[in-house]
Amino acid sequence: MEEYMLIFRHQDGNAVASPEQIQIWMKQTMDWIGGIAAQNKFVAGNGLPFADARVVRTKNSKPVVTNGPFGEIKETLGGYIVVKASSIDEAVEFAKGSPVLQGEGNSVEVRRIAKGDGIH
Repeated sequence: MEEYMLIFRHQDGNAVASPEQIQIWMKQTMDWIGGIAAQNKFVAGNGLPFADARVVRTKNSKPVVTNGPFGEIKETLGGYIVVKASSIDEAVEFAKGSPVLQGEGNSVEVRRIAKGDGIH
């Protein structure tokens, strides 16, 4: 059994949802994660809020720190979960059920977590 990270990408991180819509999405997400946990395949997860975020880039061979990510990008990372799966195909099946996919242009990236195997 391998571990896979499901990374949630939102097309428009600046779009503002109503508090009611956020509550609906949170319940849907918790129910979805609960279904994975019921199979004993949920490992961990976290949201990635925009507040207090910084981006470090190289400019003229020197690190430059900016507040962000904000308006300069259209796609933002909303969070991730780690699941146990027997194959990437099983992890993709988990990803297909994510409520994140209700948003037009949103995506869930599925990546196997390398555990000292030298794969980068």
